Amino acid sequence: MQILFPEIKPYATHELAVDDVHTLYVEESGDPGGIPVLFVHGGPGAGCSKHDRRFFNPELYRIILFDQRGAGRSKPHAELEHNTSQHLVEDMEKIREFLSVDKWVLFGGSWGSTLSLLYAQAYPQNVLYMILRGIFLCREQDLQWFYQAGADRIFPDYWQDYLAPIAENERDDMIGAYYKKLTGSNELAKMSAAKAWSQWEGRCATLRPNPDVVDRFTDPHMAVSLARIEAHYFVNCGFMSPNQIINNAQTLAGIPATIIHGRYDMVCPLDNAFALAEAWPTAKLHIIRDAGHSSSEPSVVDALVRVTHDVAQELSGDGDETS
Repeated sequence: MQILFPEIKPYATHELAVDDVHTLYVEESGDPGGIPVLFVHGGPGAGCSKHDRRFFNPELYRIILFDQRGAGRSKPHAELEHNTSQHLVEDMEKIREFLSVDKWVLFGGSWGSTLSLLYAQAYPQNVLYMILRGIFLCREQDLQWFYQAGADRIFPDYWQDYLAPIAENERDDMIGAYYKKLTGSNELAKMSAAKAWSQWEGRCATLRPNPDVVDRFTDPHMAVSLARIEAHYFVNCGFMSPNQIINNAQTLAGIPATIIHGRYDMVCPLDNAFALAEAWPTAKLHIIRDAGHSSSEPSVVDALVRVTHDVAQELSGDGDETS
């Protein structure tokens, strides 16, 4: 069983102004001459953590993390203006150019998989390899499953706390109702809604209850950005056309990829990954039999670390097997 690499600190941090509103936090760790890999975090709005550097061997990879618009250490916090999928894709390209990266590996989970796929479809020539986890296609059916009707049947107890901030006469459109609260002027209602939204996601993210995951999701700083930005994106269908990723899957044909997905993922059900793999036959799908959605689950960590090892060997031309 593979585990995360030891904790490391960045050797460089940057504040990259991408427009008149947003300045992104960007960091580099590992080997400056190693294989460039961009960690694309989830949410949208979750931001990166120190653990996200640890999926990669720091002796082999140049590990690049960034907080997307409004998330983590990027400024301004939880800002929705000029914050769309198209902006985020172009931000990734600006980061690549700013860091003088020719081509890179994309490593993204959940919304990070969505954004990585959108970037790869826009800039396939810049992608060496894709490592994707917990695929989220951001289709209407995926949003309905988790936020309106579907996952509530698996977690009816947790669902009650998610329903609580919303009046009964508004519950036929939970995303829209949450969006109104999260963008309103009542700060107490906004904070209550942010916590309930984020707690719902954190509770459902793991196969076995994990209070550390729930605590991270409900931390006030993260809860506000996660809930506000997710609701902003999801009320706008991710700023994507219907089934956009699958409909444009042919643009991914020349990009090698590995997909990791937990069989019991209740946030982004397995049919997301299955549909993507069917539309992208050269991508390798690994279904993790004892995992849900979170990247922190032991079997998911094992699978992801093995893949980063294998990709490093493949890209360096060394055929050694993972131990």
